[in-house]
Amino acid sequence: MWALLLSLFAFNSPTAEAEPLLPPTDTTQVVTVNRILIVGNKVTHDKIILRELSVKPADTISTNRLAEVVLKDQQKIYNLRLFNKVEVRWYSVTNQQIDLLIEVSERWYTFPVPIFELSDRNFNEWWQNYNHDWRRVNYGLRLYKYNFRGRNETLRFTGQFGFTRRFELTYRIPYIDHQQKHGLTFDFGYIAPRNLAFFTNDHKLVFRRDSEPLRTTYLTGITYTYRKSFYKTHSFQYHYQNSTINDSIAFYNPNYFGASRTHQVYHQLRYTFNADHRDVFAYPLKGYQFVLSASHSGLGLSKVNLWEVSSSYARYLKLNHGFYLSNFTALFISSPANQPYSLYSALGYRRQLVKGYEIYVIEGPVYALSKTTLRKKIFSRTWQMDNLAIEQFRYFPFAMYWKGYLDVGYAENYPYYEQLHLNTRLPNRLLAGVGTGMDLVMAYDAVIRLEYTFTRERTHGFFLHLKKEF
Repeated sequence: MWALLLSLFAFNSPTAEAEPLLPPTDTTQVVTVNRILIVGNKVTHDKIILRELSVKPADTISTNRLAEVVLKDQQKIYNLRLFNKVEVRWYSVTNQQIDLLIEVSERWYTFPVPIFELSDRNFNEWWQNYNHDWRRVNYGLRLYKYNFRGRNETLRFTGQFGFTRRFELTYRIPYIDHQQKHGLTFDFGYIAPRNLAFFTNDHKLVFRRDSEPLRTTYLTGITYTYRKSFYKTHSFQYHYQNSTINDSIAFYNPNYFGASRTHQVYHQLRYTFNADHRDVFAYPLKGYQFVLSASHSGLGLSKVNLWEVSSSYARYLKLNHGFYLSNFTALFISSPANQPYSLYSALGYRRQLVKGYEIYVIEGPVYALSKTTLRKKIFSRTWQMDNLAIEQFRYFPFAMYWKGYLDVGYAENYPYYEQLHLNTRLPNRLLAGVGTGMDLVMAYDAVIRLEYTFTRERTHGFFLHLKKEF
């Protein structure tokens, strides 16, 4: 709960929109940008903001395009997730010249966030499958340093105990060059759970508990990003992972690492292309996003050999009378299909989930998913709380959306399960969930989803999620 409350102040607001000043009445006029002025950025370097602008001093632009360009640039600055509020205006200097004024309100950038969270995939799995056992809680501390050095760099440290012991360090540098096109991210991690999901039975994870770590993993990675334009990013990642399991895990599931092995090491290369044209990342209502990813684990340097290709496309449409329509479609393919249990992929994690099946994992080398949602804005308001002592917390937006949805998915079962006649109830058939619910969108990217879903298997129930859907 503390992590949830403090996460409310982690990013920018998805509901706040500032309107630019009206353009000159002559919409056929061409004007020249004279100066670009930025106010309110006490920490953030000007160049980080200027990177998101489509225009620069001495550029010319027709006034009939000015409002559209300014609004898109304002949204891009919002999506840096550095500011509570952004307003972009222009002022006429002469009949042929304008000045652009960018006014920002910076958020708080340093967050020590206590960890008190469930170790399971979601609230419903913990509540229904594991009898809301409070021993399955992780605790510790996450330290976030956003906008490090005023350059939109991110430094994140995790020290976690309880169900899963975890220590992680991530340092993200979005731009390492003067033209701000190339970036690097460094990852280091150590994970040692004393409770481990070592098998799947009837599409539910089976855990083993011990006083000693059941799996020890060391991982490191480096990611290179190339962002040539505003909306398209290419990423190249190298990942190294070295894991050892307790003898008991190999005994109860000989296929955990395969052939009763207790040690697994592999290198991985991954390429990702992300074309992101959404209006606001936190809770998009307009635009689209396309993501394509391909990876190979093993690289001929170990016993691991796994190819994975995935793609997703999300589309958001604004309709009349406060209605919004969205669809998310994803496809995943991996080869070869015979893999150790530790490398299984599944429907049921993160956004790859058919609503109504939250308590299940449907594992398979191939799966597809489509999620369609119709939303209606019920309430939206922003409070400016000037009496708060800390300026970064004075701005609090809140919005409420009713929604109806239909999710469909399909997963092909693993040959290993087919041979043993295990986990055959849900794969190789169409999965479907339909329902209604409410989304609560609050300050700084916080989204609470309340949903009631009916499934094809004639089950139904209430489900709670603390993150946006897609």
